[in-house]
Amino acid sequence: MAFNPADSSLMISAGRTDQFPARPLPQTVFSGRSNVGKSSLINTLLGRRSLCRVSSSPGKTVTVNFYDVNGRLVFVDLPGYGYARRPASDRARWSALTESFFTANPSIGLLKYAVQLVDLGVGPTEDDLLMIGYLSRAGIPFAVVASKADKLGKTAAAGALSRIRANGAIPADVPVIPFSSKTGQGRDELWRLIRSACGV
Repeated sequence: MAFNPADSSLMISAGRTDQFPARPLPQTVFSGRSNVGKSSLINTLLGRRSLCRVSSSPGKTVTVNFYDVNGRLVFVDLPGYGYARRPASDRARWSALTESFFTANPSIGLLKYAVQLVDLGVGPTEDDLLMIGYLSRAGIPFAVVASKADKLGKTAAAGALSRIRANGAIPADVPVIPFSSKTGQGRDELWRLIRSACGV
């Protein structure tokens, strides 16, 4: 049967570790700071406009959202980090929930790939580099997606991409993909990596 990413649905928005679903499907996790474009990226990959809700208030999402993709794999949208205007207690709760995904996830053995988003115009933040370091140490295969590529001119985008690729904290063998949810740039390349890692 042909793989149809548009045939996707929200499984659960988990606000607690005990709500994480145990489903025997390969998982791909999406991580990034608030307002980096995670929801837009997931919608673009799935060919859906609003399955993954784009928050009008950065840092508002406080759940780990699990999406069933065509009954073949699971997309996991982690809460965005690094939004300073939220109370410290909220930021601590989000951090704990994200950490518990990696440490208390009943299906962690099915985590096959990670997508780490970085704003192309901003470059990797300290929080981004912390997550990249964690993924590297944990041996989780991942790609760095440089989002909002359409917001920069061609020359500026090329320079920003080169700076990200030259960052010593990003392993040389990790793909760095410019992505635009507006134009679809990077969509096919990212899907190839996800499908290869997840055996779909």
